[in-house]
Amino acid sequence: MNTKTKRDLEGMEQRRREGMRLLGQGISQAEVARRCEVSRPTALRWERQRQSSRGSAWKRRPLGRPSKLSPTDKQHLEKALLQGAQAHGFLNDLWTLPRVAELIHRQNGVRLHPGHVWRVLGRMGWSVQRPTGQAAQRDEEAIARWKKYTWPALKKSP
Repeated sequence: MNTKTKRDLEGMEQRRREGMRLLGQGISQAEVARRCEVSRPTALRWERQRQSSRGSAWKRRPLGRPSKLSPTDKQHLEKALLQGAQAHGFLNDLWTLPRVAELIHRQNGVRLHPGHVWRVLGRMGWSVQRPTGQAAQRDEEAIARWKKYTWPALKKSP
């Protein structure tokens, strides 16, 4: 069971906006905290932000660490990925996470752990792909015979 609760970011932003408006009207921090149903230290923080940033203090800040790759870097990476792995000096045309990490390092000087590259690719709209082709020498009749006669004989009986 997931014990985490989802934050109501829109609701938080609306309370912050309302609190800033009330503070701007000269209402006390304690009263703002009561009306907006937040703690007094939160109302104090809003007041300090309102005084220091003038107008944009109510806006929600992005969560998490900022990306090491700029949008331009990601565009260049996408172009490189579309060119194929061989175009960038790899032996075959298969993109793996370590290869993409190496490409990012070559292009931008940014080192990413291969285990985290998939997140960058996911945000760019890329997904894990599996080969769709089948072997040219595949013999469907032989496979069917094997499944029908050989496999049951190999399976252990109870």
